[in-house]
Amino acid sequence: MDSKQYQIISLENYETLCKEAIILNLDLVEYITAPNNILVPVTLGASLSFLNHNDINSTNYEFEGLKTSGIKTKSDIVNTAYLYINAPYLWGGKTPFGIDCSGFTQMVYKLNGHKLLRDASQQATQGEVLSFIEESEPGDLAFFDNEEGKIIHVGIILENNYIIHASGKVRIDRLDHLGIYNAELNRHTHRLRVIKKII
Repeated sequence: MDSKQYQIISLENYETLCKEAIILNLDLVEYITAPNNILVPVTLGASLSFLNHNDINSTNYEFEGLKTSGIKTKSDIVNTAYLYINAPYLWGGKTPFGIDCSGFTQMVYKLNGHKLLRDASQQATQGEVLSFIEESEPGDLAFFDNEEGKIIHVGIILENNYIIHASGKVRIDRLDHLGIYNAELNRHTHRLRVIKKII
């Protein structure tokens, strides 16, 4: 990480930030204004909690964009997921400029006040197992495995048997009992393993 992209803070400041409600950027890309009117870009989901603390925000950064905080409903999960539509796939990515499947689900849930682990296999350990697709609701997570049975993919269930997920880009495909059906390729691309209700 470039030294201009972080600031070392005290353990006391860190613990204070951890106890408070997280404030996040809700714009795809917005700018924090630094002294001398220098603009620093921040992407969707970036933490802005430090702005409320003069001892941490000693540079006097200012932010006038949209913010979000607190725990949201399951319907908000779906609305937030649409903000990432067509974001390119990037392994390890967590921004609209590049995102992977579990980074996508993690960030969507984070923006709605819910914590998911980082990798799809880790996220699959969270929540309540649902027996059938018919039991699922928009906002639930569907997990997919490989030939060895390892969880390798995750997406967010939408209404009417659709799923939004990061595969090549953040996209919407059909979901059935076998898995994800890509109409462009005319075949199933991911094999369904389990559906989990997180909230």
